[in-house]
Amino acid sequence: MNDRSAQRLAMLQEALASGGTLHLRDAAELCGVSEMTIRRDLSTQPSPISLLGGRLVMASYPGVTPVYDLTEQQASHYQVKHRLCQRAARFIEEGDTLFIDCGSTLIPLLGQLSHFRELTVVTYALNVANSVAALPNVRLVLLGGLFHASSQSFGSDGMRASIERLGINKALISAAGVDCERGVSCFHFHEVAPKQAAIATAMQRLLIVDASKFGIVRPAYFASLSDFDIVVTDDERAPELLNRHPQASLSVTVA
Repeated sequence: MNDRSAQRLAMLQEALASGGTLHLRDAAELCGVSEMTIRRDLSTQPSPISLLGGRLVMASYPGVTPVYDLTEQQASHYQVKHRLCQRAARFIEEGDTLFIDCGSTLIPLLGQLSHFRELTVVTYALNVANSVAALPNVRLVLLGGLFHASSQSFGSDGMRASIERLGINKALISAAGVDCERGVSCFHFHEVAPKQAAIATAMQRLLIVDASKFGIVRPAYFASLSDFDIVVTDDERAPELLNRHPQASLSVTVA
């Protein structure tokens, strides 16, 4: 195996560290090569990555299925989400207690947490919990309740109070819609309480969102742009766009 092939396989293994799947075309885009090159990399040497039905999966990860809705979202535009999470990881410090939101945007971040010696992760997302539970350096706080399969997350009446009792350094929040006038929103109403509690409790609030969400309003409003300290996105026009909000004074980081 040549050095470039090894580097590509290492990049793909990191991308799949959360236990999801990655479409072959997105894997090729991530590595900057053709789909045929990715196929060749996987076939020339033994690898923990398998190609099943046009998707890459970690062979050792039980229960991975390519027909899982959230995984479809995770595989979509993975390269952009990977860049966003690389930039967001720069704000994490040793010893932090992190609130990590549900959804697909933050999944690439989880593989980067192994670089730290000591962290605590608070989450209500099952896929996040499954990924960080295997990291010996991360203490996991999983918030339970009624399980919602559509978002692989839990909801309960007492979740807000549970989060408010925790000392959270940084809240990493995802969203399905960001509008300067109508605020920040998501699809599922059970996500509103934990998002709002984490925003209210955390010392620093980061909104991590790709530019396709700008100008979109989803059913469940949960925050104003002024509730965040930092926005991590991929659109160079974002600083001008987002700071049009009369109460927003955001630090916008473009990945």
